[in-house]
Amino acid sequence: MTGIIVHEWLERFGGAENVVDRFAALYPQAPIQALWNDAPGRFDPARVHETWLARTPLRRRKALALPFQPSTWRHLGSADADWIVCSSHLFAHHARFAGTARDAPKHVYVHTPARYIWNPELDDRGRSAAVRAAAPALRAIDRSRAEEAASMMANSEAVRERIREHWGVDAGVIHPPVDVVGLRRPAPLSAAESAVLDGLPSEFLLGASRFVPYKRLDTVVRAGAAAGLPVVLAGGGPERDALVALAAERGVRIVLVDSPSHALLAELYRRSIAYVFPAVEDFGIMPVEAMATGTPVIGRTTGGVSESVQDGVSGVLIEDLDAFEGAEFRAALDRVAALDRSAVAASALRFDTAEFDRAVREWLPA
Repeated sequence: MTGIIVHEWLERFGGAENVVDRFAALYPQAPIQALWNDAPGRFDPARVHETWLARTPLRRRKALALPFQPSTWRHLGSADADWIVCSSHLFAHHARFAGTARDAPKHVYVHTPARYIWNPELDDRGRSAAVRAAAPALRAIDRSRAEEAASMMANSEAVRERIREHWGVDAGVIHPPVDVVGLRRPAPLSAAESAVLDGLPSEFLLGASRFVPYKRLDTVVRAGAAAGLPVVLAGGGPERDALVALAAERGVRIVLVDSPSHALLAELYRRSIAYVFPAVEDFGIMPVEAMATGTPVIGRTTGGVSESVQDGVSGVLIEDLDAFEGAEFRAALDRVAALDRSAVAASALRFDTAEFDRAVREWLPA
């Protein structure tokens, strides 16, 4: 049977792209349809088909491209396929082809219903005047097109609940793939990366993600102040200067590691006291990566991390965001210090890539 893999847009890094990686490996004959491809080195360009948006400046300006996306997904041209699988976190599940693919069953893997229009409280980009104005019409279209799915899987129970609430669809759950087994084995580092590790504090809390507001890395800095510990922040983004300023204001020693490689990030996990994850994510791959290295996670009782982290086994969950700044966080540190790191690592195995592959083979056509 011949299939087509559909994804929003392709980037060099990202948990959603990890899912597309596995779809592409499991179904090597299936072409990949995306709005545009910004990862030509990650995905075989011969397999990737782009839309007209790829030939415009809008490919670099996702928010401005938003109004054009629903219509673009409905006019993808002729294709031959027995089935379609959509990896969707915005409107990819709207995909419609001409030709034999027009009537092919469409299976949808949902990272989240579009947070811009359904949950703007979780994503500041949804609070702009333009998005707020367009949201009611987009929600109606989005709900209608979600009903076209022959089957649907969410990446977490939290997302499954959003799907039920927003689209009225009861989805299954397949957690995203994480290379848990690979992360257990330290990878070679360059001389420059080894120098970064040599310059780290002997003890530190780790925060790692894009430096954007909803990731709440400011809370990691505040947690460092509450605990009297240095903080290492790995990643990059527009909040960098604000985070440095906050650390100076709170008297926290901060070390920034810009865009670390996977090997270096794994070593940062291993050397940290705990990976602090105060964001509300759809699932949250990085907490699972930390756990795979044996590093406990301190997260919240909200969102996908509450499914991956077992309180008292692989980390500690805190309900109130403000509690990261006080005695409750210090108590959480005492609890993670007593955890068995081998048990932390073992708890991550249920999210390994092999488990994802098995579940997808059971879900999608052969």
